[in-house]
Amino acid sequence: MEGGIHKAEKTEFKECLNLTWKQPYILRLAFSAGIGGLLFGYDTGVISGALLYIRDDFNSVDRSTVLQETIVSMAVAGAIIGAGFGGWLNDRIGRRPSIIFADLLFFIGALVMAVAPTPGIIILGRIFVGFGVGMASMTSPLYISEASPAKIRGALDRKEEAAVILRKIYPANEVDREIEALRQSVEAEIAEEGSIGGNSFFGRLKKALSSVVVRRGLVAGIICQVAQQFVGINTVMYYSPTIVQLAGFASNSTALALSLITSGLNAIGSIVSMYFVDRAGRRRLLLVSLIGIMVCLACLSGVFFAAATHSPAVGEEEARPFGNFTCPDLKPDSGVRWKCMDCVKATAECGFCAHAGNKLLPGACLVSDPTVRDACHADGREWYTRGCPSNFGWLALIALGAYIISYSPGMGTVPWIINSEIYPLRFRGICGGLAAVANWVSNLIVSQTFLSLTEALGTAPTFLLYCGVSVVAFVFIFLLVPETKGLQFEQVEKMLESKNYRAWKKSSAKPQTL
Repeated sequence: MEGGIHKAEKTEFKECLNLTWKQPYILRLAFSAGIGGLLFGYDTGVISGALLYIRDDFNSVDRSTVLQETIVSMAVAGAIIGAGFGGWLNDRIGRRPSIIFADLLFFIGALVMAVAPTPGIIILGRIFVGFGVGMASMTSPLYISEASPAKIRGALDRKEEAAVILRKIYPANEVDREIEALRQSVEAEIAEEGSIGGNSFFGRLKKALSSVVVRRGLVAGIICQVAQQFVGINTVMYYSPTIVQLAGFASNSTALALSLITSGLNAIGSIVSMYFVDRAGRRRLLLVSLIGIMVCLACLSGVFFAAATHSPAVGEEEARPFGNFTCPDLKPDSGVRWKCMDCVKATAECGFCAHAGNKLLPGACLVSDPTVRDACHADGREWYTRGCPSNFGWLALIALGAYIISYSPGMGTVPWIINSEIYPLRFRGICGGLAAVANWVSNLIVSQTFLSLTEALGTAPTFLLYCGVSVVAFVFIFLLVPETKGLQFEQVEKMLESKNYRAWKKSSAKPQTL
């Protein structure tokens, strides 16, 4: 089968559930470590909706696209530092203390944001939150992966301590064999560290990059992490209420409520991934996910293009009740007929006050000011500063939902799984940190540029741009990311060091069964 995907047993998912039911300690470990993922999800969900109300509370934020992007992306900037530092900290003090430290940083950041009196303090809190999220993003997958029976690894100092822990995970007749395997692994790692200068970061990095196994693993891991971001997911997760407004839903509460659908679909997709990732395989799930993403982004681009083309006209009669508050860029005598989209994209800060009876009829283009906005609402009209009234809004929501459904089971979860499986044990911390940094740098670029791109290019071309990037990501993943499904860490290492290694070819290693 293409990509080295091994046929899964029909009962594999049930056996996995049965194993965790019989050994609940495994489930408790995974649940506890997975709180790190909850931090990331909570941060993403909160800021996407909170940004609407931050704009209302702080006029400087409402008037500055760059400031809005900065509030969102500073958590990502903090995550870059957190992920890089987390790789070193994981190898230095271990997974569990690193997770606890990450949770503490997140708590501090949330507290700072809760009492923030200015946008600057909000940004400071976002940075602290980012530190915690970044550390958790690369620590939690490692911990969960290493705590699973088929893959458990780790340096345990005392045999009795190891036995106590392993009895909670393995059947009694397998404990001694696992302890011996761990002992040999630890001794090999100690010998390896002695030859590369102990705990020196640069020494370990130099040694890691000298290995063809690590280089190939890093290429695959970093490609997955970068692609995960550049297909545009965090334009949706960070700005979903704003995108809903761009689709023609003006109300903050309506936009926030509709954006919750995307969050719900993302959660459902993650659950679906649990079922398919060990049946279809990591590689196939990535490629199928990308195909769906490309189609959905192309559809989103088409919908927003149609919405912009058919936006309501600007009427002079509609502006008269508002006196001298007509948008200064609007020149009725020039003979140029404006549409709503021209109004909201005017160089002066203007908004569109829709027709009271039918939002698709001509409306007024007015100065974007709280007083004018309130006057528009008082007249029973909707006020638009992002998108325009449209019959295509629901199509945009459907395409947005389909995008999340396509993304979440594959590109949403699999890159983290691959990065927890593809590196040699002795370099897993540092390699995981590098890949996580690549992820967060890509995240920062996307989140810091999305609103600016929609202003400079338009919403439709922006989504078309992400569609093109998705095509490139598909090619790179097809050529450079191997299948790791069902393989033990040692088997993955042997696959990567093979002279005949080709990511798209079937691996000769036999997958481990439960």
